[in-house]
Amino acid sequence: MIRTEKSTAGVDRLFTPLQFWITVLAISLIVIFLYAIKAGAIDISVTNLLTLHLTDTEAVVLGEIRLPRILLACLVGSALGISGAAMQGVFRNPLADPSLIGIAGGASLAVATMIVIVGPLPGLFALYGLGAAAFAGGLITSFFILQLSRLSGDFSVTHMLLAGIAFNALTMAGTGFLMFLSDDQEMRALTFWTMGSLSGALWPAVSFLATIVIPVLCILIRQATALNVFMLGEENANYIGVDTHRLKRTVILCSALSVGAAVAVSGLIGFIGLVVPHLIRLTVSSDHRYLFPLSALLGAGLLLFADTIARTIVLPTEMPVGILTSLIGGPFFLWLLVKQLRLRH
Repeated sequence: MIRTEKSTAGVDRLFTPLQFWITVLAISLIVIFLYAIKAGAIDISVTNLLTLHLTDTEAVVLGEIRLPRILLACLVGSALGISGAAMQGVFRNPLADPSLIGIAGGASLAVATMIVIVGPLPGLFALYGLGAAAFAGGLITSFFILQLSRLSGDFSVTHMLLAGIAFNALTMAGTGFLMFLSDDQEMRALTFWTMGSLSGALWPAVSFLATIVIPVLCILIRQATALNVFMLGEENANYIGVDTHRLKRTVILCSALSVGAAVAVSGLIGFIGLVVPHLIRLTVSSDHRYLFPLSALLGAGLLLFADTIARTIVLPTEMPVGILTSLIGGPFFLWLLVKQLRLRH
């Protein structure tokens, strides 16, 4: 009887705070969502939206431009947030970021190759070619890094990190060389891609990313308890019975898949994967049962808010959202780095 009561109390302590924070972040996301629908070059009345009395212009803007962009921002933010939480868990380091394992670098090189070497593509290939190239580049890079990290016969996170740093250097050099060969139009396209933008959001991109992000989130949530044990140390986790090699492969492949898909549809958007999980750790808990769902919600809200500001702050043009997230994330990263150094000394 005592065990049952303790077990029930433990469930209550886990579920109630999680339910509270999910509710808070969900309400915040809804508020940002409604503001994002309203704000823009063409103002859409929230009253008209809620009563479904939209003008023809408002209906076209909402259905073809604004709504797919809003949903894509939520999905990209969720993908980056949960990938950041997963990578920080498997590296056991709050400074870890999904781009460290070379996914973003591989995607950038693939996009640069498409723009400079392949050139303009006809029809639907022109519409989806860059996204497909980025996705393939990220996955191929992840595959090679995983293979390199197992050359010693044992999967090593340290070796994978070093391989990721080396691949990032190589892909940056390759991208820089292609930019050197590019003409003015190609240079503008590459620059816009590397800044990150959601301006080309379309419904197929939303559907594509949703089929990646939702299953990845479900898989990572199932790994949350094992990852909590892994945070105590790899040897301790092995002793308790956690298959750490399988856990690391699963987490890293899920991160690679979600980040590669996000980069494919939005370009390079930095610091969401770094900032979001750490904010959850500071305000809620480092328990991955909290961390994964809350990082998905906060990542969605943060990127949607940043994109709404980016597309409305300099009307009638818009600022690439990657610039805004870097302005937020850069100082946060420096503060986090200084904090880590002070803790060591």
